[in-house]
Amino acid sequence: MSVRTTGRAVGALFLLAFVVYMTGNALAGSGETVAAGALLMLANSAAVAGIGVLMFPVLRRHHELSAHAYLVSRVVEAVMLAVGVVFLLLLIPLARDASGLPSLASVARQGNLYAYQIAMISLGLGSLMFCRVLFQARLVPRFMAIWGMVGYAVFATGAILEVLGYGVGVTLSIPGGLFEVALGVLLVAKGFPTEPSHDREEAAYL
Repeated sequence: MSVRTTGRAVGALFLLAFVVYMTGNALAGSGETVAAGALLMLANSAAVAGIGVLMFPVLRRHHELSAHAYLVSRVVEAVMLAVGVVFLLLLIPLARDASGLPSLASVARQGNLYAYQIAMISLGLGSLMFCRVLFQARLVPRFMAIWGMVGYAVFATGAILEVLGYGVGVTLSIPGGLFEVALGVLLVAKGFPTEPSHDREEAAYL
């Protein structure tokens, strides 16, 4: 694929990941449709891993360490989210057990929560290097790359605080979440510029 086409594919995966995870999480939280929600959340794991794989050659052209770091962070995110789904699926047999087993159900929910937060820490830290390359190589308008760096830094901080017991992760995830949606829309519309080194390329996005 060309760099521009790769950018459009990455943008589509950003949007797909957002939609399927939000939908899956809502279904899983309803209690009656946990299995359907879990399948959508697994689809999200595939999407985020795909983003890392597609971005690797693009980032590698500009900074090899950042390319590897971002790929690893996305794979860790995908794996930990899948682990969280396993914990979520455990709620199905536990709910059917006549003896109740409320303590095991609580452990499963906490396992899902911690797996998710570890995935988000990995995403936030790896995406700082991703946005650094976006900024330096001018793969997107620089204000967007700065927005991403700030958003992901806040995002990772929120996930760390959640692990430590402070319930601020949802609020602190908003800037990074909105950035991913905006980046997805931008990339679907325009892809990455083929020669993103000069001011004329940045002007093409304005």
